[in-house]
Amino acid sequence: MMSAMERDLDRLCQQLDDTDALATLLGFTDTDDIEALRARAEALTLRTIGNRVHYRGLIEISNICSQDCCYCGIRRSNAHVARYTLTQPEILDAAQWCAAQGYGSVVLQGGENTSAAAVEFIADTVTRIKALTRNPRQPEGLGITLSLGVQTSDVYRRWFAAGAHRYLLRVETTDPQLFARIHPPEQTLDERIEALQALRDVGYQVGTGVMIGLPGQTLVQLARDVLFFKTFEIDMIGMGPYQPHADTPMADEPTLSAAERLQRALNMIAVTRLVLPTANIASTTALQALSPEGRELGFSYGANITMPNLTPEAARQHYLLYDEKPLYNEDTEPFGDILKRRLAKLGREVGLHEWGDSRRFTDRHRT
Repeated sequence: MMSAMERDLDRLCQQLDDTDALATLLGFTDTDDIEALRARAEALTLRTIGNRVHYRGLIEISNICSQDCCYCGIRRSNAHVARYTLTQPEILDAAQWCAAQGYGSVVLQGGENTSAAAVEFIADTVTRIKALTRNPRQPEGLGITLSLGVQTSDVYRRWFAAGAHRYLLRVETTDPQLFARIHPPEQTLDERIEALQALRDVGYQVGTGVMIGLPGQTLVQLARDVLFFKTFEIDMIGMGPYQPHADTPMADEPTLSAAERLQRALNMIAVTRLVLPTANIASTTALQALSPEGRELGFSYGANITMPNLTPEAARQHYLLYDEKPLYNEDTEPFGDILKRRLAKLGREVGLHEWGDSRRFTDRHRT
């Protein structure tokens, strides 16, 4: 016989299009409620996605950014940042290491730079990565995700033609008022959503995400974020707990405790999985900033993607979007073995030599 708690969870899970029901799930704090939510999301992940976790080797190519977001450590006006841009050989070395280890994909992430030289640099680098990483196990080379901010449709097409096929552009919040509070006036939510549509029109698998635990953020706002993921047909989700950075205007604004932000972020992963059963959901580095087991917790709540950091060590310390970012040396064979063992304890395995594309995307485009 079902307990009252299980009946309540069933009732809420039958209302996944309802903002209030989602807000209730996101706000779970009782241990038994949280475990029931976690177990349901994990079971759904295994049923719809399977037990494989796919790696995206993360290469933080530059911390030079034209934007001035109020929460970001590499914002344009932060004079305390040592700016860098990786050379193409550095990027190619990291990508080739990634391919040799069986990681199926890389992510090229960086600050927003719309100059013609930067656009061409990315296009040429993507082309070279594809050529250098082809092998019998992956004849088309590594899968390539870009996360390089708002660009024009022409730029998106240029990079897609070069070989990139996934793009992550986080909105950070879909609430217009909250978006305006955490961004300068020249940035708008409408512009970000228009860019997501442009990416879809080009043919990318489209990713976005939000920060969880922003100062003043409500459960209803987070619930609406999840519904946006659904209605906008988002294919992949990269989100995590808000972490302040001392050199930003938001540094001293009050927010939830670290423990509360971690649990709310995990609840957000679980609820997003319930609403989008076949989307790719990342277990992000920001989770590890709040718990040494943060990455593994993300998987147990429904995530199926992780992004080991392959940025050269000398540059990695300067790509600090938030304080206390983990700077683990993840471009080593022992790291891959350690993570593989941790995944095995969760009943998961690594999907080696696979792009690990979003089933949500492939199902939608199946003819």
